[in-house]
Amino acid sequence: MSEQIASKTPSIEASKPLAWFLIVAGATGWLASFLLTLERFHVAADPNATLSCDVATFISCKSVMLSPEAKLFGFPNPLIGLAAFMAPFLIGFAILAGAKFANWFWQLFLGGHVLAMAFVIWLFSQSVYDIGSLCIYCMVAWTATIPLFWSILGYSAKEGHLGSKLTSAGEVLYEWAWVATILTYTVLIGLIIIQFWEFWPT
Repeated sequence: MSEQIASKTPSIEASKPLAWFLIVAGATGWLASFLLTLERFHVAADPNATLSCDVATFISCKSVMLSPEAKLFGFPNPLIGLAAFMAPFLIGFAILAGAKFANWFWQLFLGGHVLAMAFVIWLFSQSVYDIGSLCIYCMVAWTATIPLFWSILGYSAKEGHLGSKLTSAGEVLYEWAWVATILTYTVLIGLIIIQFWEFWPT
């Protein structure tokens, strides 16, 4: 029985690719959130300031961060990123150090990324169709969140953290998470191109 349980427990070597991915993606998202927070402080000190990420008519961090959607919970959204992106970053290092996590932990970790993915989709729709501007640092954070969602979903399923019935599907999803990520990027980029088509010449 103990041998069967051990065989179902992923080794540290098998989990290393995921661990490094969590570290890199978490660090990328955290850095984008940090830079956006600095720009928010800049605008708070000088509302007329021109930000480094205001590079085009429809690519303007300032336009996004001054919108009501930029403080959905009553405080700047980048503060959420500063806290949230530390989770995959620290968990990645914990896995490299030999940490093992229970099913409920992976379920909560995945649940957090489901919420993060939903938040990204909402922010994307608000930026593109309501605010009418895109934020570079926001998009970097989205770029980190999307592959995190697909990879953690696939990994959690294939390791049996979501039930034994989903392990086969999880193995396929985890192996092809990069394809799901590219498809998601493609859809979002396509919607951006269509919505801002008239601005591209300028």
